[in-house]
Order: sequence, then C-alpha cells, then structure tokens
Amino acid sequence: MSELFKNFAFARPSGALTLSNRVVVAPMCQYSAQQGCANDWHLAHWIGLLNGGAGLVMLEATAVTEEGRITPGCLGLYNEATAAALDDHLQRARRQAPPVPVCLQLAHAGRKGSSAEPWNGGGLLGVPQGGWPTLAPSALAHAPGEATPQALDDEGLARIAQAFVHSARQAADMGIEAIELHAAHGYLLHEFLSPVSNHRTDAYGGNFEGRIRYPLEVFAAVRQAYAGVLGMRISASDWVEGGWTPEETADLALRLKQAGADFVHISSGGVSPQQKIAIGPGYQVPFARMAKQKSGLPTIAVGLITQPDQANQVLADGDADLVALARAFLYNPRWGWAAAAALGGEVTANAQYWRCLPPGTGRIFGDIHVGMR
Repeated sequence: MSELFKNFAFARPSGALTLSNRVVVAPMCQYSAQQGCANDWHLAHWIGLLNGGAGLVMLEATAVTEEGRITPGCLGLYNEATAAALDDHLQRARRQAPPVPVCLQLAHAGRKGSSAEPWNGGGLLGVPQGGWPTLAPSALAHAPGEATPQALDDEGLARIAQAFVHSARQAADMGIEAIELHAAHGYLLHEFLSPVSNHRTDAYGGNFEGRIRYPLEVFAAVRQAYAGVLGMRISASDWVEGGWTPEETADLALRLKQAGADFVHISSGGVSPQQKIAIGPGYQVPFARMAKQKSGLPTIAVGLITQPDQANQVLADGDADLVALARAFLYNPRWGWAAAAALGGEVTANAQYWRCLPPGTGRIFGDIHVGMR
C-alpha cells in the first residue's frame, strides 16, 4: 500500500482520531461570508471538499473576533449569529458526505485585517470603505502607505486569548474533531513570532523567548479548554533577512509538543512585502522535515505538492506524516480519487458516485459497487 493511503491516528486522552488516509485539505479562505456568517457558498464548497477523498478537511481561517477577520467577507466564530451559521451549514454539509474528520482553523488577522478581497486588490480598507482599525504586537504597518495598527496592551492580549478559547469551545460543541491555531502568513500570532513585525520591549518581544510567549499562552489556554486534536500552523521562514527562521520554527514545534500539541502544519512567508520566496515544487518540505526531526510531533507538509507520486514520496522519505493540498483541491475537488487511482488506494464516496469511474480505473471506493439498470 502507498504511504499516502495508510491510516493515521492522533492519540489523545479523550480518544484517538483516526484518518483513513494522509491527504489533508488545507484551509482556503473563500471571502464569501456575510458579517462573518457562513452561507450557501460554504455549504456547497464544504460538500465538495468532504466528498473529495481526503482523510482530513480543514476549514478556512475563522476569525475569533470581528476585527480579527482578514476581509469583510471572512468567516467568523465570535458571536451567536456566526456560531449558528457555521454549525448549521457544516452539519448540513456533513450529512451529504462520507464521514470525514473536520479541522477548524482559528485565526486573528492582526495588522492584515480590514483588507479588501484578493479580486478587489487586497489592500487595506479605510473605515469609509467598510474597514476597521487593526491591532498588532507593535504599531508597525504591514506595507508602506498602509494605516498603522494599534499596538495591543495587556487587556487586549487577554481579550483575544479568551476569544480563541471561546471559539474553541464552540467548535467542540459542534462536534468538530480538530482545531488548528493560525500562526502563519503574517497574521496576529505570526506577527508576535517575527522580529519583522514585533518590536515590543516588554515581556512579549525582544528575543526568541519573548516573541513566542503570546502564541504559547494562547495555545496553552486553548489546550486547557479543548480536549480534541489541537495543533498550530507556522510560517517556517519570513523569507526576509533578519526575520523568523526555520530553526526557530523547529524550536517552537518542540515547545508546542511540551505544551500538549498534536501536530504542526508547516508553511512559510506572509509577514512582509519584502519577502523573497524561493518557490518550486515542494519548496516548504525541508522546513517540515526540520520541525518533525526536532520536535517528534506529527507534521503536515504543504506548498506546491500537487501530484500523487510527489505527495507519496514526501511521506516515504519521512519528511512529514501528512500532506496538505489547497489550490489543487479547488482545481480538482476529487483530487483524492485521482490519487487513489494512481497509487492503488481506496477512498470512501457516496453511493451516488459509485458508478462514475472511467473504464480501466480499477476499484478505488471502499464501498460495495452496484450495477446500473
């Protein structure tokens, strides 16, 4: 059997979470919510992803506070309305798909909040354009010409940490099996990690110990409140001279393991427009390998992993334990099926789809096939 289609189990005191394979759908913002509320776009999108053959589906960055949204169209879980909409649309999606575990990515956008949707330029929105004041570790704008964020004080730090806890508890009530804290791509928790964005002179800034303090405090608070599978997505490199490094990422992964983390998800970049990323197939896999070797935590690799053989090789080489894909699943929502056909694996699909395989594909569905009258 290929490595990609072997089971994987997260062991927790509350009970193991077993994935049917090692394909993960990475979080992908849809920028299509209304006042933070999921709607029919999300319903259709989630039904498609849950039917795609992955062992785990991660939902998009979900803001824990209203000002923590990236754009006015971003999903949220911060009041009764957003909780009810997320719960309703997710439960309906899950009823139309095989039983696939779901991971919710909880996030705060920090100084990159109040932005326009990518297809509208992506720049910061002023209050007259529907934007809002942003928050950050330090009063430093993300890019020249953008509004300066407000530096968080102790009260603000406590409020946001409690918001992460509250959202995690709501996710647990919805039966969501896993949570990922978003500390990548230049959003708030990443902003604390990086010396590019964190110029604080108090206990939450300065050296490595100071910069990791707040993300670890948030993690610890959520870990105490949430018994399910919990991990963190980390940008392993800022791709900027003097920025956050892969070595620091590996050290943070070890600290997370000691704090009770179940996984790390290794990405990169996003904290500065000055970044110079050496993009190529699997370009972030070495970062995942470094974090895995240092921490011993289950590690998810992501980034231009697009082909079944390529994904399988990452696992066979021991570079990661799971492989995540994002845009590949937007382009081909049945990527998991194609990978199973290519590698001799099996996936689960609804009975309505059992007859769809092209001649010569072979058996990929772990179900009983039915004939067609």
